[in-house]
Amino acid sequence: MPSREFHPRRRGAGRSPGLRALGAGAAAVVLASGLAACGGGDGGVPVLNWYTNPDSGGQAEIAARCTEAAEGRYTISTSVLPREASAQREQLVRRLAANDSSIDIMSLDPPFIPEFAQAGFLAPVPGDVAERVTEDVVESAVEGSTWDGELVTVPFWANTQLLWYRTSVAEAAGLDMSQPVTWDQIIQAAQDQDVLIGVQGIRAEALTVWFNALIESAGGSIIAENSTDPEQIQLGLTSEAGIRAAEVMRDISTSGQVGPALSTANEDSTATGFESDQGGFMVNYPFVYPRGLAAVEAGTLDQATVDDYAATVYPQVDAGTESAPPYGGINLGVGAFSEHPDLAYEATECITTTENQSYYFTTNGNPASDSTVYEDPEVLEAFPQAPVILQSLQQAAPRPQTPYYSEVSGGIQRVYHPTSSIDPEQTPQDATELIEAVLRKEQLL
Repeated sequence: MPSREFHPRRRGAGRSPGLRALGAGAAAVVLASGLAACGGGDGGVPVLNWYTNPDSGGQAEIAARCTEAAEGRYTISTSVLPREASAQREQLVRRLAANDSSIDIMSLDPPFIPEFAQAGFLAPVPGDVAERVTEDVVESAVEGSTWDGELVTVPFWANTQLLWYRTSVAEAAGLDMSQPVTWDQIIQAAQDQDVLIGVQGIRAEALTVWFNALIESAGGSIIAENSTDPEQIQLGLTSEAGIRAAEVMRDISTSGQVGPALSTANEDSTATGFESDQGGFMVNYPFVYPRGLAAVEAGTLDQATVDDYAATVYPQVDAGTESAPPYGGINLGVGAFSEHPDLAYEATECITTTENQSYYFTTNGNPASDSTVYEDPEVLEAFPQAPVILQSLQQAAPRPQTPYYSEVSGGIQRVYHPTSSIDPEQTPQDATELIEAVLRKEQLL
């Protein structure tokens, strides 16, 4: 899924310096784009069009910074894609299928990268660029930028889910949160204390994210054997790990501690439940913390509630087996039909500098793929959970890397929803049969 974004504001502070500069920065991009466009046809400064996912203006500000740093070699103009990742994919695919040369840089959701690469929509990453943009980058982000053994996009920001918990609840339940905990322990503690477990059970990409983290944590994968031929793909849903993942989903969903709206629960609604008097445990993205601070500032949440927040690494499926938290975020692709691929790759290196990733993390709440960012004092001030986020990213596993991701994810969402109805012995088989039929073009989702 497009990993969850949130614009944080520090408690007791006004707008951050980055945001105060944002209006001028975005205006600079527009002005530079207009000037370049006017002269572009007669040898003017090349305009690089960067298609971005929606955020709180951070990518526009970074574009302005990199335009200034280019010193006239190019300017960067940003255009915002639709909010839903599937709609972003659809818009870009349609234009690239028509050999659209106006797409220079794209902010891409990692699960769609293999499809774009396999279709020939991405300009090859130069070897020297690949070496530089992967230095100090967490392995999950490198994996998410790779297809068929080659880096095909540039890692930008990397998101992951943490296990959020209320310190008072964990202490009352006798859980030692300094050590890894299992889903079974979380269920037992939530039942003992009668608090909520926050998970995303909505029939959407969030459900695939949850299931993928569980099967990877159990030692398996949604796709057991990959192939560019859809009929040769072998799924791992009916494996021991796949069945174990289904058991965990069922056990949580029928635990009595998930609230009445699990079938429509997304990241925002689970965060709301965690903020309530029944809040106990939740898997969710780092936006949860700045969201809480913003609610305190707005007077809708007590400071004591946020003071009770703590976070650790994603729960284990089986005790002693390291968990594989979700990996998400955005990577940068250069369009195969761009008239300026060399300049576009130069621009991606500017966009992903440590300084820009630190800025983006602290102002837009989107964690960095660059591991050195987590040493920045401003990052640690804005996100005290930064060390846990980094550890989580180092353990994280991408969702299935396949050109047919939409079909695979869509099949999982259909069969595993609602999660309270999962039968670990039958649901994995039903999902396997549906997805295989879709891949063989014998059935439609």
